[in-house]
Amino acid sequence: MQGHYNLNVFKPTIASNILNSIYILSNGIFNFDQNIIKSLKPNYEKIKSYMNNSLMLVTALNSHIGYDKAAKIAKLAHKEGLTLKEGAIKSGFVTAEEFDLWVKPEKMISPDG
Repeated sequence: MQGHYNLNVFKPTIASNILNSIYILSNGIFNFDQNIIKSLKPNYEKIKSYMNNSLMLVTALNSHIGYDKAAKIAKLAHKEGLTLKEGAIKSGFVTAEEFDLWVKPEKMISPDG
C-alpha cells in the first residue's frame, strides 16, 4: 500500500496548525481594529462634495423632465466637467430653483424616497 497514509498520525499536527492559524488571524483582526478602524474619521466635507457632484443624482430628474433630457444633462455635465446642477442649468431643461427642489440626495437613500 504505497502512498497510503494513516491520517490519525497527522491529526495532532493538523489541529495544531489550525489553532495557530486562528490565533494569527484573530490577532491580526484585533490589531487592524485597534490601529486602523478606531482611528478612522469620515471626511464629511469630501463626502458631501462627492455626493452633491455625483452624476448619478440625475435619476431624480427623470420623473420631472424625462429620461432623455436627464441623460442629456448628465452627458453635458460629464463632457464639460460641470457639476450636475451646472449642466442642468446650462442645458435649459431645468432652472436652479427646480434643481434644488427636485434633487435631494438625502431622499434618494431609502426605499420610501
